[in-house]
Amino acid sequence: MSGVPLFNLAPNLTVSRLCLGTMTFGEQNTLPQSFRLLDQAFDAGINFFDSAEMYPVPQRAHTCGKSEEYLGRWIRQRKIPRDRLVIATKVAGPSGQMTWIRGGPKCLDAANIIEAIDNSLLRMQMDYIDLYQIHWPDRYVPMFGEIEYDPVRQYTSISVEEQLEALSTAVKAGKIRYVGLSNETPYGLMKFIQVAEKCSCPKIVSLQNSYSLLCRTFDSAMAECCHQESINLLAYSPLAMGILSGKYFPGGGPIDARFNLFKGRYSEGESRYNLSNKVIKAATEEYLNIAKAYGLHPVSLAIAFVLRHPLVASAVFGATKSWQLQEVLNACKIELTSEVIEEINKIHSRFPNPCP
Repeated sequence: MSGVPLFNLAPNLTVSRLCLGTMTFGEQNTLPQSFRLLDQAFDAGINFFDSAEMYPVPQRAHTCGKSEEYLGRWIRQRKIPRDRLVIATKVAGPSGQMTWIRGGPKCLDAANIIEAIDNSLLRMQMDYIDLYQIHWPDRYVPMFGEIEYDPVRQYTSISVEEQLEALSTAVKAGKIRYVGLSNETPYGLMKFIQVAEKCSCPKIVSLQNSYSLLCRTFDSAMAECCHQESINLLAYSPLAMGILSGKYFPGGGPIDARFNLFKGRYSEGESRYNLSNKVIKAATEEYLNIAKAYGLHPVSLAIAFVLRHPLVASAVFGATKSWQLQEVLNACKIELTSEVIEEINKIHSRFPNPCP
């Protein structure tokens, strides 16, 4: 394998700086299509693959777990040595909507976490998971487009101690190697770090939050937390669900693009990446103009911007077609000049974080 740079995320955990997300596998991508994308990514030097028990999206009872299943089948059929791959997946936090996942899921108590780990291992037919992440917190936090914290919405939640102790049990049993968080806040990250130290539980090694030209909220309080605690960001949605590729503006994009294909069925994505939002449209068009002015592909501009961040270990991206994957791979060869960054920051100051 060659081509994609590597990053030491933790001791004995070296990941490629691009991570192929699998949340389209089993919905937009058939098994053969998924295998072709995985082959292409692996051959290009990507060793890092991310999934979740609730994938693919939009989530449905009929397809739940297919992404993990396809990933595991690919590893077995291609006979890839397990130590050449870094496999990440996630346990769903409480939502109440996905009744097919442990009744909602209702909470992230120890029993739910252990059951989720066991089920993911079973679906992927593997002995261990390299990086296991809490998909979103078991407590009220503003997420997926919300930006203001409302104390009234707080509810009784499972303690961080219980969650970490369950994850510690799984580490000791050899089921998972490392622990990460996702869609977390600065308070949540620091609380997990504090409790882990007090209880001698596994250290949090990564944070998977969104980061892109249209969402730089990480750069405020969270960046300081990660820097001081030596935790790196796995930046998901670096293309803002494809918006930064330019395919939606002008003209609305191809009919098989995610927001057109699942219009009205993907509330989490549509709430954050609202194509009718004039600010999102204006900001995106400005970034597309920068790419054109400097002779860059819009995907290269967006991915290269994310990868230049000193706290980003890997950019977690999705692709449904081979040419889309190749565009992201090409971005690894791009280094943005100080002039380009200056232009980007001017736009950011005018349109700060329209996709939080």
